[in-house]
Amino acid sequence: MFSKILIANRGEIAVRIIRACKEMGVATVAVYSEADRNALHVALADESYCIGGPEASESYLNENQIISTAILAGAQAIHPGYGFLSENAHFARLCRKNGLVFVGPDPESMERLSDKALLKELIRNTQLSVIPGTKAVSSLEEAGRAARKIGYPVMLKACAGGGGRGIRLVRREEELGEAYFQATSEAISAFGDGSVYLEKYIFPARHVELQILADEYGNVVCLGDRDCSLQRRNQKLLEETPSPGVPQESRRKIMELAVDAVKKIGYVGAGTLEFLLDGQGNFWFMEMNVRLQVEHCVTEMLVGIDLVKWQIRVAAGIPLNFGQEEIRMNGSALECRINARGCGSLKMLHVPGGPAVRFDTCLVEGTEVSPYYDSLLGKLIVYAKTREEMLRKMRAALCELVIEGIPTNIEEQLRIVEDERFITGNYDLTFMGNR
Repeated sequence: MFSKILIANRGEIAVRIIRACKEMGVATVAVYSEADRNALHVALADESYCIGGPEASESYLNENQIISTAILAGAQAIHPGYGFLSENAHFARLCRKNGLVFVGPDPESMERLSDKALLKELIRNTQLSVIPGTKAVSSLEEAGRAARKIGYPVMLKACAGGGGRGIRLVRREEELGEAYFQATSEAISAFGDGSVYLEKYIFPARHVELQILADEYGNVVCLGDRDCSLQRRNQKLLEETPSPGVPQESRRKIMELAVDAVKKIGYVGAGTLEFLLDGQGNFWFMEMNVRLQVEHCVTEMLVGIDLVKWQIRVAAGIPLNFGQEEIRMNGSALECRINARGCGSLKMLHVPGGPAVRFDTCLVEGTEVSPYYDSLLGKLIVYAKTREEMLRKMRAALCELVIEGIPTNIEEQLRIVEDERFITGNYDLTFMGNR
């Protein structure tokens, strides 16, 4: 096991990783921007270093500065969390070149699997069904030919995408030109790569993902599914596990196929396979996230396995000490993402309590929310033995959560969990008006 890990991130995920390391007896190194000088993750880590200005490009995306800091601090590994450098193959390769372990897949796997169009070609060699689509298209003209062949409506998606960016729905041919320009421009801005591909638009559908964990010895387990259909502009708002839209027999089958697919592509680490579930109960593979997901917490609450600790153990070469037959998915868990609706300074925080209520956050009194980073303030997660009890628990927890000084989406989350469509589990990607 590593004796010291640098966490190349900020906010609640940096806090989450530091806490996991402390429980494992691993020393931690925090890095921070000038804007995060008083942040919680800086205070919690054993060591902390300022690595640049408030812009992410000056600090959390500054690969050379992070590598130099890790070497200076004597860290053996770097945990990237999610976002920032978590899916950056160049950074993973730079870690390896400098004798540091990147807590995640190797750079070759990352390059192979992060290109969504290429990944679909690999998945077609497994038993999973892939949404009809194309490889990367090099021009608007090629996109037009492909769209006519697939049949409208189609989705334009960034090959190097993530976080809902670089995605456009194209219903008719006359909309393609503007959508192509918008998707490629957004992809260049967000990822430095403007390549896009097309896929058939499946409607109506649920967004269901499967959490997997794999070690370097060929052991792969699936830790169940999460329903991520509650989205606005392709940004997830809340997630639950298991999905109320997946029958148990279908769940068992898709989990088996997912494990088989991950073995065939040779993936190592924590990862997520994302699907669209159509009205006929068919699972259509969309993409794979080769990192920790924001919503990993609901899976942890349901199955009782710490994904962050196992990410670190797998990176250290430790084999999984449990098999698929030991995974128990009894009960129901739900996560509500608590986002800032503007800048501000935290005046007062009251966190709900009780059995199986968890709030992953970076908030402390005086925390300043700046415009430089993601709006996520924390994640409120609850677990109960039944979905009905889980919903009651979440409503109570949202009513009890108090954040003063920063505008938030708490009221909106409460309206969602009180909506009859959500209560009955009869929801899909159209819930928030997405079409």
